[in-house]
Amino acid sequence: MPATGAALTGHSRGTVRRVLRGKRSAVFRTRETSLENYLPWLDLQWAAGRNNGAALWRSLQAQGFWGSLRVVTEWATRRRRADRVDADTLHRVPSARTIARLMTIERNDLSRAETLTVAAVETGVPSLVEARQIIDGFHLMIRRKAAAELDPWISRARASLIASFANGVARDIAAVRAAVISQWSNGQTKGQITKLKLVKRQMYGRGKLDLLEARLIGAT
Repeated sequence: MPATGAALTGHSRGTVRRVLRGKRSAVFRTRETSLENYLPWLDLQWAAGRNNGAALWRSLQAQGFWGSLRVVTEWATRRRRADRVDADTLHRVPSARTIARLMTIERNDLSRAETLTVAAVETGVPSLVEARQIIDGFHLMIRRKAAAELDPWISRARASLIASFANGVARDIAAVRAAVISQWSNGQTKGQITKLKLVKRQMYGRGKLDLLEARLIGAT
């Protein structure tokens, strides 16, 4: 049975109803914590192994912190839970699909646990380091529209773990080159297709093409 809004937020059903009806909104605003200015220092202490909430609170008081002990101990509890989740994630062997996803997305988009997973994978399989560098080079080539780098990239990629992808690019080289240098994209077309599929799924079992056409024409 799915959780209700009250169960998810911790507020009463009446409060949730008032928020949904637009009669109240401040209840879900995030309060600025009194620890805001001390978080970098706390992170350094935690990384150094000092994870006793009471001891951290006493050290903060010496720096002029005016908050209560409860604020610091609750922060320490949340930090322990986050570390435990990260540890559990690291102990699970990721699937091949997960590894492929982690190795092909931007490093800045990785979480702490994902970053550690990627580092562990690259340590265990050094050839993946080169493969990731080649993939990053492909992304950079696309963003800079550097079509002159396409042929050298294919030659390098064919000698790596992503040789099958490089062979596919080589087979369709004309289309790939056009995609690199062209200022046009099929993003608008894909967006319209997504819109059509959304409307069709919303009315699943309720009508045929005539109703679908009416809804699309009415929406435009």
